[in-house]
Amino acid sequence: MTEGRARRLLPTAALAVVVLVALTACAAGPNPGLDTAPTALGEPAGFWLGVWQGMILPVAFVISLFTDTVSVYEVHNNGNWYDVGYVLGISFVFGGPFGASRARR
Repeated sequence: MTEGRARRLLPTAALAVVVLVALTACAAGPNPGLDTAPTALGEPAGFWLGVWQGMILPVAFVISLFTDTVSVYEVHNNGNWYDVGYVLGISFVFGGPFGASRARR
């Protein structure tokens, strides 16, 4: 291997290692708050609360940077239906499934 090629390979390999470490740090873990009831109504967050919290995600994210009492995701939820609502709410805010087709016209 030539010296020039080795110099180009080292930064690429270092970048690959950093990306792999970052991706493994983002892996989802279990939700210890699943099916627990922190809400005032005494039940875990469901589909409709997921939709609402997905829609207010941009505002909640900015506020969460400055306070520890606001988070962008409710860990005390009922599982998959909350997740579906959350993603649906996010898609409403960021253009939904038809946002990309409008941009191409």
